[in-house]
Amino acid sequence: MVESNLTEASNKKLAAGLLAIFLGSFGVHKFVLGYNTAGLIMLLVTVLTCGIAGFVMGVIGIIEGIIYLTKTPEEFESIYIQNSKEWF
Repeated sequence: MVESNLTEASNKKLAAGLLAIFLGSFGVHKFVLGYNTAGLIMLLVTVLTCGIAGFVMGVIGIIEGIIYLTKTPEEFESIYIQNSKEWF
């Protein structure tokens, strides 16, 4: 059971980290983690400003992606899945 949770956390960590780096300005990584409000905020900021603020959202995505990928599966599960920390 614990092994399964860590495998799932590891898969989510990799998916969220890569999506944050490559599609971070659209908030796709937030949707993968189940943070729909945060994802919608990032998406709307990027779209409604015609991409102008998308640069800022992209930088946030890159930072979050690096943070996600440098966490151990145990840390990632504890922080982002169990405790639902939405930002950084």
